[in-house]
Amino acid sequence: MGVASDRPGARIARVALALGLALNLGACFRPLYGPTASGESMQTVLAAIQVDDVVMAQDQERLGHYLRSELIFALDGSGQAGPPKRYRLKMQGSEQVQTPIVSSTTARAEAGTIVGTIKYVLESSDGQRIITEGVAVSTATYDRSIQRFASLRAARDAEIRLAKVLAEQIKTRIASVLAVKPNS
Repeated sequence: MGVASDRPGARIARVALALGLALNLGACFRPLYGPTASGESMQTVLAAIQVDDVVMAQDQERLGHYLRSELIFALDGSGQAGPPKRYRLKMQGSEQVQTPIVSSTTARAEAGTIVGTIKYVLESSDGQRIITEGVAVSTATYDRSIQRFASLRAARDAEIRLAKVLAEQIKTRIASVLAVKPNS
């Protein structure tokens, strides 16, 4: 009988312990796009990044152009004169097309997959300090057609989608570093 009467008290104690832990751990999380450790808004910090041209291999410059445009918009899409640039984002990348599906009847590729690999370095505007660096990799798939123009347009659309995904990866990684570094 003593065990049965302790159960409600034990449950209350467990619930109280769980709530206490949740409250303590809740203070450990910081919103990614909230104020940074330095107190500035994330939008202001991201707008202070100068995005350099992406160095790509010959005949792959289009992906680099799309990526740079997407990053400029993602980091400071306001169109207003922003804060002075404190950081410089340098990127170097490559693009590879794979054809995983080939028709046994026509021996033509029915689909293509573009694999984009971008190495990025965020450094101080004077180039003296590296803030963060990394590699972003993503893919975009498209259908190929016997009509040449349709295949070219589908490949271009896939490059645009790929650039958007890579830009979002890079932006998120940079924001996660800048959010916790005071006075980077």
